[in-house]
Amino acid sequence: MKAALYVVPTPIGNFEDMTLRAISVLQGVDLIAAEDTRHSRMLLSHYDIDTPMTSFHEHSGEAVVTDVASRIEQGQAVALISDAGTPLVSDPGYVLVRSVQDRGLSIVPLPGACAAVTALSAAGLPTHSFRFEGFLSAKRGPRRSRLDALKSIDSTLIFYEAPHRILDLLSDMLEILEPDREICIAREITKTFETIRRGSIAEIYAWVGSDSNQQRGELVVMVASRQEQASTVSDAALKLLYRLSDELPPRKAAQLVADHYKLKSRALYQLLLDRE
Repeated sequence: MKAALYVVPTPIGNFEDMTLRAISVLQGVDLIAAEDTRHSRMLLSHYDIDTPMTSFHEHSGEAVVTDVASRIEQGQAVALISDAGTPLVSDPGYVLVRSVQDRGLSIVPLPGACAAVTALSAAGLPTHSFRFEGFLSAKRGPRRSRLDALKSIDSTLIFYEAPHRILDLLSDMLEILEPDREICIAREITKTFETIRRGSIAEIYAWVGSDSNQQRGELVVMVASRQEQASTVSDAALKLLYRLSDELPPRKAAQLVADHYKLKSRALYQLLLDRE
């Protein structure tokens, strides 16, 4: 194999999602830089891959980066893997990629598993534009501030969340992103207890809160844009909304039109606010 850094995705749960090319590369390189060598050894053993490994994670120092890059410079082929999914997507690695690039060496990315994209494909939310945010802060203040900054983004938002914080995240979304905003939660993607459910933030919050099983495992939370929800309003509904708003308070006009056309009053109310 040519000297290069090979960025190799690994399964996010189901070992059968390993690609043939990924197996071939991991068997053929001189070294595998793994986020957690103990964790990765189970996958490598499953495919009879006995390539030497070295540890590379978010706390690895400059010496580790230099060592791996120097090996490639000396003619070795090195594969970078994370614990699950595509390396560098909410995982460490970009510092190593930059170091290899700065030396004029090759980066060879392989396609493969990614929890964010896999979940999005089954979410039933708009996919023409999406924004990956990964894990928000575990602290309430910064998390809420970030949600507030994102609430008007005209793209589907994708978040990762730990099971012990999922209710906190949904509670903040309930308050900051409006209760009727549509979201989809995907849990344990590709694993035995895979669960995918779409609904309003209020509905999903109540569902997760009432079932402790939904508070376990790896979670992807996807949020539809406010603009996308508003775009489903018909011309007739808009005409009535604007006519009523000339005579009634915005919130009352929005509620009447929502009841008549079976729409979400919050989205209509926001249209009136944006109009002003």
